Amino acid sequence: MSKALLLAGVLMFAPLAPALAQNAGPTDPQIAHIAYTAGQLDIDAAKQALEKSTNPQVRAFAETMQRDHAAVNEQALALVTRLNVTPEANPTSASLSEAAAATRQRLAGLSGAAFDKAYVENEVVYHRTVNEALRKTLIPEADNAELKSLLQTGLELFQQHQAHAEHLAHDFH
Repeated sequence: MSKALLLAGVLMFAPLAPALAQNAGPTDPQIAHIAYTAGQLDIDAAKQALEKSTNPQVRAFAETMQRDHAAVNEQALALVTRLNVTPEANPTSASLSEAAAATRQRLAGLSGAAFDKAYVENEVVYHRTVNEALRKTLIPEADNAELKSLLQTGLELFQQHQAHAEHLAHDFH
């Protein structure tokens, strides 16, 4: 993985750590918003990959990302609706959205193998960061048992995504 791309990926998610490490952890409505936002951003990235890539492996991966993250987000929406909880926008979800927009713009300027490689490498960094946030902050800070369970289920799935992305990234080197 190129150092510049890795740095860009790390910078994309740099706002996540400090925002989550503030005095009090995020509330359940904030956690719900962060988790939903992270899922939607990966859906958007997958859509971009499906528009730009002709690589069958990259397209299959993007289809999996789109399908799986949409399914988890549907479960999250059903849960917050049932619990009558309104997800709360917060600096972390806003930072994620801003960083993802910059990444989408950067990737929009690439094509062919350069796009495929950059997309897959970004997915590796993305899933590592999200999985770490789930493990270290979002799951431990969640108060509602059903939300915590959904986050744990998501983490198991997203760890598989990370492994798949790492495998694809290895193929590009």
